[in-house]
Amino acid sequence: MSSKIEQLIDEIEEYIDGCKYKALSNTHIIVNKEEIDELLRELRLKTPDEIKRYQKIISNKEAILNDAREKAENLINEAAAHTTQLVNEHEIMQQAYAQANEVVTLATNQAQEILDSATIEANTMREAAVQYTDDMLANVEQIISRTLDGSTFRYQDLVNDLHACYETVKNNRAELHPPADVLEALEAETESEAPAALDII
Repeated sequence: MSSKIEQLIDEIEEYIDGCKYKALSNTHIIVNKEEIDELLRELRLKTPDEIKRYQKIISNKEAILNDAREKAENLINEAAAHTTQLVNEHEIMQQAYAQANEVVTLATNQAQEILDSATIEANTMREAAVQYTDDMLANVEQIISRTLDGSTFRYQDLVNDLHACYETVKNNRAELHPPADVLEALEAETESEAPAALDII
């Protein structure tokens, strides 16, 4: 069963495939900005949920290991209890210790096997989840890259015009607010002219 993100990617690809080519071009297409924005908005909303789902799969590794540790501890506890029972019940202490050590060794080996198996299984699940997530993001990256390539060409003239307007506004503001040294020079010039006016009067 495909994920919601895969379905959205399929929808975006179908939409792009259904778009008409620009006149005299085999690479540039005409897209409806609102429709492609809506599809991308849905993709952004779904991506965190899907990634959380894969993170949950990865976190199951810890649960598997905890379960393995619990089973291992139970085996060791049972072995210890059996050891105590053997020591108490057998008349020959050496035989009891030998049997007890054998049980403990067997239980320890089984516990290690469980831990090893659980670790391998958890790592396999994690690698699969990470690979799937990487493939999914690679598809998203490819779609966004194609969209950006098409958009950059169309909007370059607009960006240049906006940049020119920005420079004009910036220069006009600079004229409204001259630097402090220019204001000081104007004030000094005004003050130097004031005494001459008084002398004439």
